[in-house]
This record gives sequence, C-alpha cells and structure tokens, in this order.
Amino acid sequence: MFHRINTTLEQLSETALRSPADANRLVFTGGTIVFVLTTLFPFYWLFVLALTPNELISNMGLVPKGYNLAVFAQVFQELPLHRYIFNSVLISLMVTAVVISLGSVAGYAFGRYEFSGKRPLMLIILVISYFPPAAFLLPLFRLLTGSMTILGIQTPDFYNTPLGVAFPLSALTLPFAIFVLTTFYSQIPDGLEDAARIEGTTRLGALYRVIMPLSLPGLTTVGVLTFITVYNEFFFSFLMTDGSADHWSPLVWGISSIIFEQQFTTPYNLLAAASIIGVFPIAVLVLFAQEKIVSGLTAGALKE
Repeated sequence: MFHRINTTLEQLSETALRSPADANRLVFTGGTIVFVLTTLFPFYWLFVLALTPNELISNMGLVPKGYNLAVFAQVFQELPLHRYIFNSVLISLMVTAVVISLGSVAGYAFGRYEFSGKRPLMLIILVISYFPPAAFLLPLFRLLTGSMTILGIQTPDFYNTPLGVAFPLSALTLPFAIFVLTTFYSQIPDGLEDAARIEGTTRLGALYRVIMPLSLPGLTTVGVLTFITVYNEFFFSFLMTDGSADHWSPLVWGISSIIFEQQFTTPYNLLAAASIIGVFPIAVLVLFAQEKIVSGLTAGALKE
C-alpha cells in the first residue's frame, strides 16, 4: 500500500515538473473544490435539518428523512420571523448610515489634511477597534439603560429600542470605516477638490459632491460589510433587548430566544428553516454588490 502511494506521488511530481501550468491548474481546481464544499456544507446541513421532521432528527444522516417543504411556510406561522428580519434590516441600515456619514467626515480629515497628532490619533482609533466587545459590556449597559448620571443629567433608557443596539454597534464598526475611507480619500487628486472649491463649494460640499462619488467602491465596501456585521450580530442585541419581536430584537437573537422558551423539545427543523430564510437578504445584497466589494478592497490597497 505504501509502495503504491509512493509511486503515485512520484508520478505526480514528475508530471508537475514536466508541465508546471497543468500542476498549478490542478492545485487551484482542487483547492477551489475543497473551499466550496466546506463553505456550502453548513447550508446543506441546515437544509437537511429543515426538511427532516423534528422527531426524526436524532437519527438522521447526510440525507433528510422526509421532505417536509411545508416547514418554510410553517416557520412564519410559528415564529414572527418577518418582524425579526425587519428589525435586523432597520437596525443595520441605521448603523450603516451613521458609520458612512461619520466615517466619511473623519476619513476626509485623516486622508486629506496634515494636523498635529494625526498618526497617534489614528493609532488610538485602530487600537480601540481591537478591544473585545465584552470589555464594554457593563459601562454600555449602564449608559444605555438610564443607570448613569452625567453632569447631573440621567442618561436615557434605550432598552428594547433600536437605538440600544444601533448605538454600540455604530461605535464598534466606525474605526474600520475610518481606516478604509482614509485610504480612499487620500488618493483623490487635489485638483478636483480645488476646482470644486473655486466654484464656491464648501469643504463638506466638496466631500459629498466630489470626494465621495469618486470613492464609491470604498463606500460600497464599508456599507456592505457594516450591514452584514450588524445583521449577524448577537452580543449587543442579547444585551439590549429581551428577545421579543415587538421589542426590536434582531434576527439572530430572536431565533436563539426560541431555544430558551421551549421547556421540553427544541424545534430544530423550524430553527434551521428560519436560518435559511434569514440568510436571503444578505445573499441578495452580496450578489448585487460583489463587484464593488472586490474592487473596493483591491483599489484601496494601491497607492499611486
């Protein structure tokens, strides 16, 4: 057996030496197949779980035991899935709008101006972005639930509101946006902005009318990645909402809360179906924005 393996490896080595292009193509194809299989297998497994009746899941294999397609309609009857998806989309759009607006202003300042303390300040922003979210757990919870008093004024209570989830996520995703947009805005020729300023446009006007349209791949990259991050978020939604759809709980926490509500059995087939349906908004977003994302990630890495 070992002799046969050694012979096969020697033949592959000789083939690679004679035709490096074919060997590279073979390695690339094999790596792509492995990557696709490992990436798509979790979705296939969710599909198997969804189609298998809940009482047969304990003895299931790679093929579903039954084809209960009605589970994808049943999940909307058993769970307020449409409301969870709406909550996630709304909060994601709120955070994305805040991050792009504030990140653009900060990226414009860092990318196009020289001022004292510029590099240390950027370094501080990047260092803060690497802090784990759990480090902000207690202060943020007290701040956003009306448990703190600042200068004699009690902080508002944002528990079970969209702002309770959007506020901390905006702060956590903003450093990445600043870093990416700083790189893009620094590459815009000064002459274009100067021409806009000569026409009477203010600095903010030049930013929104000239700089941002020319940096559309970077803005799209920041917006899509921020949206996906917030849409898939669990930690702060678990902290700031009670899991109810009527109290603005996002999708991931809303689906997970079902496990805690069940006393005896967990409807794994419904959870799998809900997870598959919940992925569709992100899949559609990535499908339409994939070219902008790739161009944004590659163009931002080049300095002309």
